[in-house]
Amino acid sequence: MTVRRVQGSEVEYGIAVQGQPHANPMVTSTHVVNSYASAHHLTRRARWDFEEENPLRDARGFDLGRGDADPSQLTDEDLGLANIILTNGARLYVDHAHPEYSSPEVTSPRDVVIWEKAGEEVMRSAAELASQIPGHGTVVLYKNNIDNKGASYGSHENYLMDRAVPFDQIVTHLTPFFASRQVVCGAGRVGQQQDGSVHAFQVSQRADYFEVGVGLETTLKRPIINTRDEPHADARKYRRLHVIIGDANCSETSIYLKHGTASLVLALIEAGRTVTDLTLENPVAALHEISYDPTLRTTVRLADGRTVTALDLQGEYLQRARALVDDTGDADEQTLDVLERWEDVLTRLAHDPMDLATELDWVAKLALLERYRERDGLDWDHAKLHLVDLQYHDVRTERGLFHQLVRTGRMKRLVDPAEIQAAITEPPVDTRAWFRGKCLQYFSDDIAAASWDSVIFDLPGYASLQRVPTMEPLRGTREHVGALFDSRPTATELFRALTGSS
Repeated sequence: MTVRRVQGSEVEYGIAVQGQPHANPMVTSTHVVNSYASAHHLTRRARWDFEEENPLRDARGFDLGRGDADPSQLTDEDLGLANIILTNGARLYVDHAHPEYSSPEVTSPRDVVIWEKAGEEVMRSAAELASQIPGHGTVVLYKNNIDNKGASYGSHENYLMDRAVPFDQIVTHLTPFFASRQVVCGAGRVGQQQDGSVHAFQVSQRADYFEVGVGLETTLKRPIINTRDEPHADARKYRRLHVIIGDANCSETSIYLKHGTASLVLALIEAGRTVTDLTLENPVAALHEISYDPTLRTTVRLADGRTVTALDLQGEYLQRARALVDDTGDADEQTLDVLERWEDVLTRLAHDPMDLATELDWVAKLALLERYRERDGLDWDHAKLHLVDLQYHDVRTERGLFHQLVRTGRMKRLVDPAEIQAAITEPPVDTRAWFRGKCLQYFSDDIAAASWDSVIFDLPGYASLQRVPTMEPLRGTREHVGALFDSRPTATELFRALTGSS
């Protein structure tokens, strides 16, 4: 029983140009990505390899026809938008109208925090560089999920899990967990309903945008459980659980617990520890009702007729995870830490949610908003509160309210900032991201393309491009191939050593 598994995150950033409300977000996003690539001498030749991607394969056993898919689902098409691979193994690109940072694969929740926070630094730098383009206004990025005009953009998670687990079991056991976990990892929002027409605070930014329980879509009729079956790894062994229900978090504690608790619940499912007695009568309605009540007292109905709170549901998952740890007796230090923090957070939320104002995003934001409301006598429909909501997510350290909380000691951190700085350019050492990142670092002129599951070389003396598959996420690590790179080979020598060719 462990929180350790191959995992990662994807964050689309909100974007605006100061003084230019009608600026084209796709063009501006392209400036952001290309400015970073140019300033850091990242190769423009190495393209993203779409060949092995299949976003229309459904875990329920069928492929959606391309003619039936929404254009936003065709993520395997090269639209010619800015799309670069970083030396830390991450992907920085334009996803329709947003710049997106997809972290490298890591093996623990703590490492997710480090490389996701490194992504924030990349985005902050990229926006500053784009703002220096002559005639261009100041570009501002927000690590949030809504534009307050009815649109939402994603913050996704990815977890590799055992392919042998039936998908219907994943749906059954994860749905109540996802519907209730927002009390721990919600980012908070001023306004309820997609258009914000109800003037009140809610726990989650994304909750209103989910309309069905299960489905393949990610931008329309968003499902609590996404069925995309695209493992980016050996499909005989792995399933990649693509999680689209979650807020973009600034708090390190929220990011850590989001990934840590999900990893524990996946371990429960893989171990066959059923939680069918927690099935919700109406998961989508429950998701909304929980989000609308920051007192966390709202009850939702289970399929068996019982009523429970979100804290009750989270507590049940916690206790079952603890029981599995006790039964196996082999938990590592980080697993025990996630369990202890999860229990501590749930206990204090039950006592008084405001006790978590220095740790969880939604509580920290609510505390800020309530201070403005009390000081200025504001109702929830006041425009200033919407500005405070947005400013919380501003990535600029001198302007973002989250960063002000960190700077003044009112938001706790989990990791050393030096680790984050290192992760801006360095890949994690214990996944295939290390191989990908080091290839881009040392052999950028010889790399034609790369993706999560391959690196493609363009080598002198070879008539065609040479693909090095990386289908096993736990190979290509520093331990596995570090000695090869230490010998400072040419790209051709590296390729021949890896493939045994001559």
